[in-house]
Amino acid sequence: MSTDHSAYRVDTTSRLAQWRIDNFASCTYRKSDPFKMGLWNWHLSVEKNRGLFVRLYPEHSNLTRDNPPIASFTVRLVSSVGDRKALVHPEIIDKRLKNNDDCIWGIEVPLTGRFIIEVEFLDLKTAPPEGGEPCSIWAEGFTQQQSNAKALASLGRMLMESIHTDIVINASDGSMGAHRAVLAARSPVFHGMFSHNLKEKELSTIDISDMPIEVCQAFLCYIYGNIQHEEFLSHRLALLRAADKYDISDLKEACHESLLQDIDKKNVLERLQNASLYQLPKLKTSCLRYLVKFGKIYDIRDDFNAFLQCADRDLIAEVFNEVLSVWKGF
Repeated sequence: MSTDHSAYRVDTTSRLAQWRIDNFASCTYRKSDPFKMGLWNWHLSVEKNRGLFVRLYPEHSNLTRDNPPIASFTVRLVSSVGDRKALVHPEIIDKRLKNNDDCIWGIEVPLTGRFIIEVEFLDLKTAPPEGGEPCSIWAEGFTQQQSNAKALASLGRMLMESIHTDIVINASDGSMGAHRAVLAARSPVFHGMFSHNLKEKELSTIDISDMPIEVCQAFLCYIYGNIQHEEFLSHRLALLRAADKYDISDLKEACHESLLQDIDKKNVLERLQNASLYQLPKLKTSCLRYLVKFGKIYDIRDDFNAFLQCADRDLIAEVFNEVLSVWKGF
């Protein structure tokens, strides 16, 4: 007798995990295959015993034993047929999870037919071995290498203290100084401005009228290598536009990778449009999967209807092709 391996598979995207239960009527217990989220492999399990019990826990390993995840997440049970009614567990914040007894959700409402167990990870943290406040694993990518720290700090000082600046950048609501050599080294567009007899070279100014001074500062801080993580997160979409305009490929890729990490119902349509506009294939695929395969299109019907009124026709066609491909799978 063959085993349907898809019955144990958990689908993941960005920070979302979904386990589809198509037939649980004849079972009393089922445990999912491991799925990756953050640094850890995880399991979901569901058990019938005078009620329904759902568990979420990291797979037993040396990493889990020595550095267990401190997780913030929401859990939902969604009917995968009909009007997709959902049961929602209250949001869990900063809970340390080491074994399968640390997160148990008891449900008294009987479930019939097919349903989906959905976990949305809001944050995952680890505690430093030497003690101290736990740190988010999704904020670790911006620590600078020690070998470059002094050089980057010096470049940052040149910008922030206006040390020997030789060009002025006029944003929409303010101005700040910068250095031609640094800008030219980081952007072929700036290099072209300073290499030809354009007004930027003659007047020693660059007008960026479509960028507020706050975004301009974040943009220059990235170019000079001293942007802060929070500053980057606050201005990702504006930085993406700047990276595309001034042909700074590493900034564009940094924005692309960051925007993949926290797709949710509030931002998925905006990110889908930006993914199409700036040709970000991974972001587009993740947004389409989130909307269609993970069923979030049903949760934002009003916003999606408004999106259909103004979105590019080719992008709308891609959304409906994704819908059709998912329907074919049922």
